[in-house]
Amino acid sequence: MDGDPELLAALKRIVDVANRYEEQQGPLTPLGERVRAHLGVDPITLPVVAEPVPQHRIVDLDLALTELGAGGALLGVRGGNRQHEEFAAMLANGWARYEPGAVDHALVPSGPHERRRVVAFGLRLLVFEGEPVAVLQRVANRQVGREQALVEVLAADGVGERLLAAARRLMHERSVLRGQVLTLVASGGFGEDGESVFVEREPVAEDDVVLAPGVLPTVRRHVLGIAEHRDALLGAGQHLKRGVLLYGPPGTGKTLTVRHLIGAAEGVTVVLLTGPAIRYIGEATDLARGLQPAMVVLEDIDLVAMDRGHFGPQPLLFAVLDALDGIDGDADVTFLMTTNRVDVLEEALAQRPGRVDLAVEIPRPDAAARRRLFALYAARLPLSPHAVERAADRAAGTTASFAKELMRRVVLAAAIEARPAEDADLATALDEMLAAGAELTRSLLGVEREESESEPAVRGAGWSADAPLPGRSARFDE
Repeated sequence: MDGDPELLAALKRIVDVANRYEEQQGPLTPLGERVRAHLGVDPITLPVVAEPVPQHRIVDLDLALTELGAGGALLGVRGGNRQHEEFAAMLANGWARYEPGAVDHALVPSGPHERRRVVAFGLRLLVFEGEPVAVLQRVANRQVGREQALVEVLAADGVGERLLAAARRLMHERSVLRGQVLTLVASGGFGEDGESVFVEREPVAEDDVVLAPGVLPTVRRHVLGIAEHRDALLGAGQHLKRGVLLYGPPGTGKTLTVRHLIGAAEGVTVVLLTGPAIRYIGEATDLARGLQPAMVVLEDIDLVAMDRGHFGPQPLLFAVLDALDGIDGDADVTFLMTTNRVDVLEEALAQRPGRVDLAVEIPRPDAAARRRLFALYAARLPLSPHAVERAADRAAGTTASFAKELMRRVVLAAAIEARPAEDADLATALDEMLAAGAELTRSLLGVEREESESEPAVRGAGWSADAPLPGRSARFDE
């Protein structure tokens, strides 16, 4: 019986596709033959277990696989479209000829001043638990839509899963991120993973942090003291996880306080997230959990407090609070947050009690603190103490950022005339910065805009440290 010509043509196309697929999957490639010689069986009869790895852990991954593959062979892959191809298709393919070749490597930062040569695309033939295994290792490649590194293991049932578990354990134990200061930045691709950038840990002396009396010791005790006395606290059934919020106007010293704490926390893994990078809070929390003692710093959290996540309706702030809640109490992890607008956060924090157990105000400096700040930033300039103190008294209501910028202008004025700085330069620069036309500049440096005579610009120089625990709070005033 004659059939429908269009139907017959469609059936023929289906058969042709099936035949081509069978042809493609049939013969082993030269690479597949090499893998079969190692495994002792036809590789297409074994399962492939794949696991993605965040791009900021590729050095750890390379260290782990290098240790697991000691004594084995490392091959490259050439031919075909290897970046797009699945592992199995490189081993059995009727269309493309994949064969052993040179290994691709990449130089990846492994510290603030170090780089490590890692496998970017390579095949490891090794023995694990007495079983032959083939491991394909490749880094992220955004041009083909692969936003994470990928490990594919070809082995007998169960062996691949156990090898990946061993690799994860070694990544934890050998991590180059442990004890480092790093930040996560956008990868530049379409994915959500952040890439790590190492930051040098620079010490900031206690005397360089000018705050109201009692502020810095309280913060240090909560952030650093808990780590120093972790055994005593755990022995008494107390938790180690802590959340600290530094709040106050811009330019008052919150960031400098954070830098001081980071510098003093030797051996602590620190993950810095600022502004939009706070969307990587999940990755930062995972790192902190695995590499404790650790500190997660969330600067300017108010900038994203009302932002919304990419895949859900909840504000990003709630994702941060969930991350704080997701860390076990006995984990030696500090969440250190700063904000210029505590009013944006207060309601959310009140609705989720216990996430922040110490909130410390960093207000504008009072007269005594302002003199210390001016003296600190003028320490390397040939200015008289009297002129510096007089300038500090004239600059009521200003901040540390104001003092720092003032001294820079003094140096610049003298440098333009190729002479040392003088007291007159300080007076002139201060006049310019206090002039009516410089109100916006002062505001950007954290100086409160002028108000009516009945309401002074600077409301108070006290500070408060509040722990949101039932029936307990403390306030310290000068």
